[in-house]
Amino acid sequence: MTDTPHPAVALNGLTKRYGGRTAVDRLTMHVPVGVVAGFVGPNGAGKTTAMSMLLGLIRPSAGTAEVLGEPISRPGAYLRRVGALVEGPGFYPALTGAANLRVLATIGGHDPARIPTVLAEVGLAARGDDRYGRYSLGMKQRLGIAATLLGDPELVILDEPTNGLDPAGMAEMRQIIAAIAAQGRTILVSSHLLGEVEQVCDWLIIINRGTLAYQGPTAQFAARAGARLVALAADHAEAARLADLLTTAGHTVDRAGDEVAVDLDGRDAPSLGAHVNRFAHDRGIVLAGLREQRPSLEDQVLALIGGAG
Repeated sequence: MTDTPHPAVALNGLTKRYGGRTAVDRLTMHVPVGVVAGFVGPNGAGKTTAMSMLLGLIRPSAGTAEVLGEPISRPGAYLRRVGALVEGPGFYPALTGAANLRVLATIGGHDPARIPTVLAEVGLAARGDDRYGRYSLGMKQRLGIAATLLGDPELVILDEPTNGLDPAGMAEMRQIIAAIAAQGRTILVSSHLLGEVEQVCDWLIIINRGTLAYQGPTAQFAARAGARLVALAADHAEAARLADLLTTAGHTVDRAGDEVAVDLDGRDAPSLGAHVNRFAHDRGIVLAGLREQRPSLEDQVLALIGGAG
C-alpha cells in the first residue's frame, strides 16, 4: 500500500492579527499536489496575507502551516522549491526582460541557462531583448510569471495574475497557467475574477473575513447549485399549461413568460431534456428549444458568503 502524499500546502488554524484587526482567522485548508487551486474571496478576505505568510514575508500570530512538507517557521527549507508572484512584478524599466531575469537568477542562485526556456514558456522568446519599460501590461505580467519559473519550482503561487489585463491578456494568462500545470507543478492562484478561476482551476478555496467558507474540487462546488433545464414554449398559454402538467407530475418547476424551468434534481440534462420533450409532445405542446441553465461561479460564491465585499 502506498502512502498518501502530503498536500503541497496545508494550513492549520493559521491566524494573523494587526492590533485589534484580524486579517486571517484560524484558517485551516489544504492544496493537494498537482492541482491548479483557485484562492478566492472578496477584497480584504485575507488572501494576500495568507500567501505572504506561506512565503515567510509575514509572521503568523497563531496556528501552523506547511509548504511542500516543511513548516513555515523554516521558510529556507522550501522556498527554493517555490516560485511566487505576489503584489505584482517588480523589475528595472531600463533593463531588457532577459537582463531582469539574469539579475533575479543571480540573487536567487538559479541557473541563468533557464532564462531562454522560461521566456519561451510565457510567450516572450522574441521579446526578451526588449527593454522592460516598453512592455505592455500583459507582457510585464508574463515576465513576472517567467521569474517565478527560474528555479524550476514544484509549487507556483500567483496573486491576481490577470489583474488589469484585457480579455486577450486574460486568455493568454489562462493558457500559460494551464501549460505550467501540465508540467506537473502545483499552482495556487488568487483572483477576484471568478469566471477566470472557473475556467482554469480544478481545486477551489473560498475564504471570507479570513476564514474558510469552502474547499474542494471546483466541479463539486459548481454542482451544489440547482441546475435547471429551461424549455421554451410557443407562447404564454402553452408555457403555463406545460408548467402545470410538469408540477402535477412531481417536477419542481418555475415559469417566466414563455420559459419553463425544471430542476434537474440529480438527473443529467440530456436525459431530462428527452423526458420533457416527450412529455410535451405527448400532450400536444410544441417546444421551440431546450437548454441547461446553471448559476455562474460568481453567483454561487456570492450566495455562499452573503455578497460581502
